[in-house]
Amino acid sequence: MSARQFGPRITGNGTTFRLWAPAAKRVDLVLDSKHEMQRVDSGWYVLDVAGVGAGTQYKFRIDDELDVPDPGSDFQPEDVSGPSEVIDHGAYRWRSSDWRGRPWQDAVFLESHVGTFTKEGTYRAMIDKLDHLVETGITALELMPLADFAGKRNWGYDGVLLYAPDSAYGRPDDLRALIDEAHLRGVMVFLDVVYNHFGPEGNYIGRYAPTFFTDAHTPWGSAIDYRRPEVRAFAIENALHWLRDYRFDGLRFDAVNHILSNEGEIPMLHDLSAAVGEFAAAAGRHIHLVLENGDNRASMLDASEDPPSGKFRAQWNDDYHHVWHVMLTGENGGYYGDYQQSPRNGLARALASGFVYQGEPAVFWGGDPRGEPSGHLAPGAFINFLQNHDQIGNRVFGDRLEALAPPEGIAAALAATLLAPTIPMLFMGEEWGSKQPFPFFCDFQGDLAHAVRRGRRREYEWAYAKYGDEVPDPLDIETFKSAIIDWDSRNESPGRARLALVRALLAVRHKEVAPRLPGAKFGDANATDDGRLSAHWVMGDGSKLRLLANVSDRELAFSPSEFAGTLIWGGTPGDRLPPWSVFWSIGG
Repeated sequence: MSARQFGPRITGNGTTFRLWAPAAKRVDLVLDSKHEMQRVDSGWYVLDVAGVGAGTQYKFRIDDELDVPDPGSDFQPEDVSGPSEVIDHGAYRWRSSDWRGRPWQDAVFLESHVGTFTKEGTYRAMIDKLDHLVETGITALELMPLADFAGKRNWGYDGVLLYAPDSAYGRPDDLRALIDEAHLRGVMVFLDVVYNHFGPEGNYIGRYAPTFFTDAHTPWGSAIDYRRPEVRAFAIENALHWLRDYRFDGLRFDAVNHILSNEGEIPMLHDLSAAVGEFAAAAGRHIHLVLENGDNRASMLDASEDPPSGKFRAQWNDDYHHVWHVMLTGENGGYYGDYQQSPRNGLARALASGFVYQGEPAVFWGGDPRGEPSGHLAPGAFINFLQNHDQIGNRVFGDRLEALAPPEGIAAALAATLLAPTIPMLFMGEEWGSKQPFPFFCDFQGDLAHAVRRGRRREYEWAYAKYGDEVPDPLDIETFKSAIIDWDSRNESPGRARLALVRALLAVRHKEVAPRLPGAKFGDANATDDGRLSAHWVMGDGSKLRLLANVSDRELAFSPSEFAGTLIWGGTPGDRLPPWSVFWSIGG
């Protein structure tokens, strides 16, 4: 595997500094004084400095006009516009040195935001919560993006220095300590990475490398031009950096539908997957790559490709979330409108073949066909959830499902989601039914802060007209504080009951479902207008996993002949199916 091109390289007698700046006429390395760098092929500037090592802070000066951080910076102790710091990634002594990861069949995700996961909001503070994850049955902790962003608080999707974990949460070795402690407990750690745009503050690349971007735009900024080999290498090396230098077990790629049009003839994501696969094979590790892709491209997925060699293990299945949300809340605005006609039938399709939209026109997507047939994929190619940061945080008040839907309906949805042979995911606090909101927040200053406020008012004009000052201000620190998880509520009613339910479901999953996942295939599913839902899957050992549910608030008649196999959840159905009841069995 070739050496990393971006960022500093510690050598035997010092450090080599590199910057790709094809539009710059001159670049100086700024330490205590400035040192002119040598221009070499393809717009690279290089300088070897003896006697300089870990802990050194530096900047690059462009054309004697502008001091910028290193786009490959490993750490920014003074935020995005401050100096970069040289980090020795080999200095940390891993305690979990024998960790090789876990197979995909074991995965049960908890998505989390470091800054709001604890009152302290640090990597170190998260360590104290790892035992809770193990006791609950969580096997994979997913961290929202960590790439350095402007200010002290942010969701993470405004990152601009993609190699540097944000200093608001601690130093690089603090992040390594969190991952180390998770591995010692058998918990995988995943990272959400953003390769579709850069944040609006602190990104200087366009000044000295304007060809890094195209003229196209994403909803969040200029599109990145992955047809250029240096730009492609920037993303691929970044993915390997997190997996190698921090030992993450996998990555989740944000909104790749805004990458695909700028990848070139051979997609960057294909090359990235192949490069990760080579690394995983050489390291003897289980590494899993996951997509978020609004285009529902089944052709990019293969849960069984191990190690990766061009495809991706699984995709976040928004369709599954949407049909449950419409069923439980009755909401039909925005993208929910595409699921309102028959959410139960949509749920049956998701259970039977993965996506709801597999090439059908979708109104919210401009009436264009959306998706590809997905029933041939393994169920493990889909990560299903009832809540995540987007589905909560993009609401005006950041309110969770618990504030919108009846508890018995949510309990039924959890029983269906956590035992299905797809991969389940919870959002932090969901395991005990937290009602803590997760509104959008950030910490920009000046004109950009005003622009964010104006943009929110335009997007949610109806809410400001109705609620006025009650609408959370994303720049107000109190909005951020409102999202900090209240861990005490898990020990109070009804938190205790919800947590006991989730733990019991996951215990059954790990015993009865997960061991049978390799080789599992979709079967069939059916829903009726009265709320009856049934589904089955053919598991890897040849057995059938069966679901029978009443996803309505009315009793339904039931005949024992409708259900077969050994019951593993829900007790024995009588001659009536209670409202919001869920039964699982496994057998021939």
